[in-house]
Amino acid sequence: MENLLKSILFAAVLSISSIAQAQTPERVKLSQTAGEFTQTELTLEAGKQYIFEVTNEGVDHELGFVIAPKGKTDQKNHIPEAYLKKTINDGETAESKTVTLEKGEYVYFCPLNPTPQYSIMVK
Repeated sequence: MENLLKSILFAAVLSISSIAQAQTPERVKLSQTAGEFTQTELTLEAGKQYIFEVTNEGVDHELGFVIAPKGKTDQKNHIPEAYLKKTINDGETAESKTVTLEKGEYVYFCPLNPTPQYSIMVK
């Protein structure tokens, strides 16, 4: 009986460990300079968890970060989890909450810089 309980406990610990590792968000690091992002397109996996980390490189005012479905960039369609936890000044970096996107086309941009809208393909 004791061996059975040890086996069940071991299996439970392995399962929890596997689940925790499988759900660790991937970091997507982006940089903004005056009027643009240095990376101009992203290809991501549907259903995978991401944290977006943005650095202000030389812009003399606060910056932000927005993800929205392509063609639907008004505020009501923004993905709020993708907003940075704070606006960033020159030399600062901030991150989003964990974001999981469905298959489709999205854009990312900064309305404060402002930047063009860059493509995110989620496959």
